[in-house]
Amino acid sequence: MILILCLGSMACTHHVGSNRVVIIQPFSDFPRQEVSAVYQSVKKMCSRVYIRTAISLPANAYYAPRNRYRADSLIRFLNHMGSDDTVIIGLTSRDISTSNGRIPDWGIMGLGFTPGNAAVISSYRLDPAKILRQLPKVVIHELGHTQGLPHCPVKSCYMRDAAGGNHLDEETGFCDKCEAFLLRNGWMQAHPGQ
Repeated sequence: MILILCLGSMACTHHVGSNRVVIIQPFSDFPRQEVSAVYQSVKKMCSRVYIRTAISLPANAYYAPRNRYRADSLIRFLNHMGSDDTVIIGLTSRDISTSNGRIPDWGIMGLGFTPGNAAVISSYRLDPAKILRQLPKVVIHELGHTQGLPHCPVKSCYMRDAAGGNHLDEETGFCDKCEAFLLRNGWMQAHPGQ
């Protein structure tokens, strides 16, 4: 069931000429005000954005030893909800993790496959006093991954690797190289925070 908040007539595209849709899928633990902040940022990059009704986190993604959810399992769960022209962005306030080299359970802010059609973002590791500013940056970062962007060495770029920290206040937009990539691939604007 989709609560449609479709706005605008221009379409975002993954490849020039093919329509792209972004669906924001909040999990039931996620605050509505934060969903709205995410929507407003993504809307600046893609005019076809929808918000789905909140759903429960899937039990099979829960990792009991650390009381968190496995991000790769959440992405697989979300990936079945869309189609080739859709990116599903899952939002949770619960802690999420993935494997990172020799670390089997690394806590993260978000995960998006590069490229892929789904990503999951958690507000758990964000500064509560800055969440409405930081959360959209994590979402935009993971959305960039779904479009094929790798991590970027430019410290002010949205695609900067968190590397176990929270550097979101230093990120001001996509660097020229990352922005050019997105614009070549049909995104409306590559500086959604501005």
